[in-house]
Amino acid sequence: MRAIRRFSVRPVLPEPLTGLGTLVNNLRWAWHPETQDVFEAVDAQLWRSTGGDPVRLLAEVPAARLDELANDHAFLRRLELAVADLTGYVTDDRWFQSEAGTPVNSVAYFSPEFGITHVLPQYSGGLGILAGDHLKAASDLGVPLIGVGLLYRHGYFVQSLNSEGWQQERYPLVDPDGLPISLLRDGRDSSNAPALVTVTLPGGRELHAQVWIAQVGRVPLLMLDSDIEENEPAEREVTDRLYGGTTEHRLLQELLLGVGGVRAVRTYCRITGHAAPEVFHTNEGHAGFLGIERIRELAAEGLDFDTALEVARGGTVFTTHTPVPAGIDRFPVELIQQHFSPDTFGEGVPIDRILALGAEDFENGDPSVFNMAIMGLRLAQRANGVSKLHGVVSRGMFAGLWPSFDPSDVPITSITNGVHAPTWVAREIAGLTYANADQGDSEGMFEGLDKTTDAQLWETKRILRQRFIDDTRRRVHDSWVNRGASEAELGWVDSILDPDVLTMGFARRVPSYKRLTLMLRDPERLKALLLHPYRPIQIVIAGKAHPADEGGKKLIQEMVRFADDPEVRHRIVFVPDYDIALAQPMYPGCDVWLNNPLRPYEACGTSGMKAALNGALNLSIRDGWWDEWYDDEFGWAIPSAEGIEDTDRRDDLEAHALYDIIEKQVAPRFYDGDVPGRWIEMLRHTIKELGPKVLATRMVRDYVERLYVPAAHSSRQLNSTFEGARELAAWKKRVRAAWPQVRVDHVELQGLGDVPQLGTTVGIRAYVSLGELTPADIDVEALHGRVDSNDEITDPVRVSISLAETYEGNRHRYEGELKLDRTGPFGYTVRVLPKHPMLASPAELGLAAAPSDPDDPETPDLPAGSEF
Repeated sequence: MRAIRRFSVRPVLPEPLTGLGTLVNNLRWAWHPETQDVFEAVDAQLWRSTGGDPVRLLAEVPAARLDELANDHAFLRRLELAVADLTGYVTDDRWFQSEAGTPVNSVAYFSPEFGITHVLPQYSGGLGILAGDHLKAASDLGVPLIGVGLLYRHGYFVQSLNSEGWQQERYPLVDPDGLPISLLRDGRDSSNAPALVTVTLPGGRELHAQVWIAQVGRVPLLMLDSDIEENEPAEREVTDRLYGGTTEHRLLQELLLGVGGVRAVRTYCRITGHAAPEVFHTNEGHAGFLGIERIRELAAEGLDFDTALEVARGGTVFTTHTPVPAGIDRFPVELIQQHFSPDTFGEGVPIDRILALGAEDFENGDPSVFNMAIMGLRLAQRANGVSKLHGVVSRGMFAGLWPSFDPSDVPITSITNGVHAPTWVAREIAGLTYANADQGDSEGMFEGLDKTTDAQLWETKRILRQRFIDDTRRRVHDSWVNRGASEAELGWVDSILDPDVLTMGFARRVPSYKRLTLMLRDPERLKALLLHPYRPIQIVIAGKAHPADEGGKKLIQEMVRFADDPEVRHRIVFVPDYDIALAQPMYPGCDVWLNNPLRPYEACGTSGMKAALNGALNLSIRDGWWDEWYDDEFGWAIPSAEGIEDTDRRDDLEAHALYDIIEKQVAPRFYDGDVPGRWIEMLRHTIKELGPKVLATRMVRDYVERLYVPAAHSSRQLNSTFEGARELAAWKKRVRAAWPQVRVDHVELQGLGDVPQLGTTVGIRAYVSLGELTPADIDVEALHGRVDSNDEITDPVRVSISLAETYEGNRHRYEGELKLDRTGPFGYTVRVLPKHPMLASPAELGLAAAPSDPDDPETPDLPAGSEF
């Protein structure tokens, strides 16, 4: 008979082995090989058969073996050392504590998914893996972070293929009792019941959630779970699966993540005494409702909406990962009205103000939708993209929010993603190349590489290639059995791939812009590369299409059908169910990492970073991080045919460029001798020079120094008595009301001469009318530099010019100097911007005044005494 419910029963460890429980319950084991060695010593065969899952290991190890270990003095000493090492890791001062003081009390980091380990399947792809690496690196650096997400009872789907090569999805139940997590319990009475958070829904319904804690080194990850008896059946399903369900279902998930997440943080801090967050980091728009909940909290303390908004904004950071508008969550306005009505959300936050936060009230915007990314930007005083190129794309994509500014002035900066080396670098590579990654110290990390011979590196890569091939053969065998093949038909699987052949990897999500099948544009050309008699290549491919993406599934099927061809199936394979467990042997086992997105639609992309740290060379379109850090010693750039509107022609051009690079550059260099010196030279250069740049510790340091510390400073200034927030809100209201009267009346240069020459310094004067504002409210800025054919100033130099004289009617003359520091077409202009010490950017209000006519043929009504 089928059980009506399942749960896991954990073993009672003998007292000498209680340290095993300590190790299991801190996910540091996921990136700490020495702790994994302790688990393997419990039962090596069981450790492998459970896929490296310590909870399953301890649940399945025979009691007799535990009793044996409890009397094994060598094992107990090893266990004692491992526990002591973990204790030191979570308590000793690290990079953050070594800074002068603690510039941030605590940061709450919200994300819809977290990829920590394959044992905790709460991720779908790059966003979740990035969030997991962010938490791990914060732990390594000692940054006081609290992660906030949801616990999905079915996680993301498990991918398989049917006989026709079509993607199949399966959603196995995730049993929290079988995971290395624990419930947050209130402890205020003898029942020690689980702590609950509650979100009110329309119609008087309530959505309750318990809070699970995954301890990620020093960082607690709070995961809200609605599958509890306190909920009605519909509400129990809110956290059923990642990125599934109807539009309203997604809205409920994001309400629980944002609103419920803030409440979970408050509960956790109250119970544990953890420092309350000064900074809230919204990783993509999914968690954006956290800002509205913080406004509601402040309104409950008596603050008006505008003041509460300034307090919330000052301490909020928003990171966008989306390079295209189609990737943003947008909800019907009517749904937002229902879920944030006064009856549902309370009286302190007017629904019209909430709707305004997510309104697409700009040119070509859709007034019928509520845009989560737009809300995220409006609720955060600081925002960033995830690579330099993505920062440019984001400033262009969201420029409508700042219509008075050029895209280059839009206040969205960039912090390029990084990857957590201890998680992704193979142990063999780590032993040869670097140390102290656990300290988050990139300096000197790769010095060991200088002591390693070319032959050692080459042999190590071959060992890792063989390990990856062994893992791939097992997975391909299991996939074919699942597709209906019999064992008698699968003898060929034992000889697929070759540890002495140039191995390329391609693994990522399968939206159309990542172009999984670009390599198939000319199938015969690809076959020739795969089957070359002297310099063959082999390719291992993996990736999942979203369950609702029929186009992505067709791409996978096209790739699978090509790889099924008996002529080439020993050289190219598609491996289903791409996840952390598949990725960890794949990156070290590849020699080249292939990436061919449509530029500029790859926000960052981190898989190539992980491969590089493992001594693989990149072969990629210059998009995302590769555009920023490309060096011909790190690999090869596929020329982009960006600008060609015919997509088929563009794909053909880029595919044939890819074939040429492989045939004429990559393969010859790989096969250049028994130990190809030039290849090894590039490998060394990649690890030593690129390695420090792609580390997640570098990324988190950037967040701390450039965003978290300034946000904490703003938060303290606005939060201490709220007077700063009240003054800032009142100032913004006054400036917005008066801005239509602000104008630049006239601009002139002095000392230009008949023939302007390089190095000349000229004077600039600007006559400005301020209406109801004062000079203290504004900054007058001169911009100058080279101009293009449309007289647009490219890469302008900005100089604030000073108040020189005041006239009647609140008119003023400002003066300064410009240096003619470049030859060729040169231009200048002047603009007036709001100025306040609490603004994070001059563009924060979206207001600017510039000369109405750039040619300025006449000077209207100049003040007496002005020289013209």
